[in-house]
This record gives sequence, structure tokens and C-alpha cells, in this order.
Amino acid sequence: MTDKKVWFITGAGRGLGVDIATAALAAGHAVVATGRNAERVSSALGAYDDLLVVTLDVTDPAGIQDAVRAATDRFGHIDVLVNNAGNFNAGFFEELSAEDFRAQLETTLFGPVEVTRAVLPVMRAQRSGLVVTISSTAGIAGQEFCTAYAASKFGVEGWLESLTPEVAPFGIRTMLVEPGFFRTELLSPESTQYAEATIDDYAERTRETVAGWKSMDGRQGGDPAKLANALVRLADEDEPPLRFVAGADAVATVEQKANTLLAQADAYRELSSDLAHA
Repeated sequence: MTDKKVWFITGAGRGLGVDIATAALAAGHAVVATGRNAERVSSALGAYDDLLVVTLDVTDPAGIQDAVRAATDRFGHIDVLVNNAGNFNAGFFEELSAEDFRAQLETTLFGPVEVTRAVLPVMRAQRSGLVVTISSTAGIAGQEFCTAYAASKFGVEGWLESLTPEVAPFGIRTMLVEPGFFRTELLSPESTQYAEATIDDYAERTRETVAGWKSMDGRQGGDPAKLANALVRLADEDEPPLRFVAGADAVATVEQKANTLLAQADAYRELSSDLAHA
């Protein structure tokens, strides 16, 4: 049991999850760091008195319940949930198999949904908590080669935005984090799977796109350590933001999308406004 704020972080064995766990520990919080490979999580973070490492695959409902139980058994409560675990199934829609499309949703949409479902009773009982979910600019603006990933992130956006008023009466808040390109491991071979090129009409664009994505790996402009520190700071505020747009490129994407939506709404304003029963 601890009087410290307890963070429960998924995908804490590599990438942004390591940085978030490290930042939370440095700020004096207790951390439950989870990942599919507990040894990798332990190796990435080192040893701390207020660190509990737990094996967790976010697509395994029984494993989720076990991890939450381990967290409360050790620390007594969960104050901040960070839904961070993710991967990237990339490819043109026609070349993405149904299995790969569904697998993307299982990890980056249903994973956060089910982890949150398991944690909410804990937060509801204590009448406090913060659910942080890592979304993406792909949840704001779709783009080619990202149909499965964008579908999952658009889903995350709608789910958490709708969950917010449901849990607010219990003192539970939510925060969507919408990063642009950060130098995490999302584009690494371990996290990104490219659809097999099977359709000649897409062949040239597939080669160009895959080469472009691979060239960005390890060269993204955003610093994940700075993002992690920002999230720890925001989580400590009395009123964390409902959305945190992370990175100058993300701000530009959100502004462009907002302007595009306004222009589209205005383009057929007269026709749209003349659809009521006479």
C-alpha cells in the first residue's frame, strides 16, 4: 500500500511507455509498468522500490484482470491509467487482410477499451482517477496506407470523448493525447507490419510509401522524453486537459482538419439547412 499516486502504464517495455514510466518514477510516483515481456520491462526501467512490473498483453482479457488485481494488491489503488501499448499495421486497404485489420483494432482500440473497463471499478470506488489514452494525429486526419491504424485511433477518440461525461460524476477524468511524429519505436520492424504487396495497381506506390516510412524510423522530430515529462505535469493538474495535442506538427494537423471541417460544413450550408419536415 502507498500514499503516492499510482500510475498503471501499458506498453512500458519500450518506446514512449519507458519514458512515461521513467518520468512518473522521477516525479515521485509509484508505477505499475506492464508489457508482454516482463523481463524486457524490468530491463528497460531498472529497479525501484515503487515499481511493480507485470506481464500484460492488452488483447488478453484474463491477463488484464490479473494485472489490475496485482496492482491493487501491491499499492491499494490506481490513480492514473495510461493506455499506451500499440502497433502499426500499414498498407493500402485492399492489400490489408481482414485478419490484419481486425488485429489492429484489437490492439489499439479494444486493448485500451478492455484495460479501462478493468480499471474503472477501482477508480469509481475511490471516486478519483485519470484515464490517459495515447491517440494520434491519425485519429484526427486519415491518410493513405493508414486505414486500419486510423480506424482504431478514430475509434479511440470517439470512445474516450463519449466516456468522459459518463465517469465525470465519480471524480474520474480523461485525457486524449494526440502526438505527431515522435522518435519512438512505432515505425521499427518490431512494431510495424506492412501488408504484402499483391495488387499491381498499388505496387509502385507501395514501394515508395514503405521506403518513406522506413526512412523516418529513428529520425522523427519529437522527443518522447519531453512528451513523457509533459504528460506527468498535465496529470498532476487539478483539471487535466480533455485533449493534449503533442508536437508542432500535430497542432498544424488539428488546425488544418478544423478548418477543413468548417469549410465542408459551410459549402452546402443552404442545402443542409433545408432538410427538415415542411
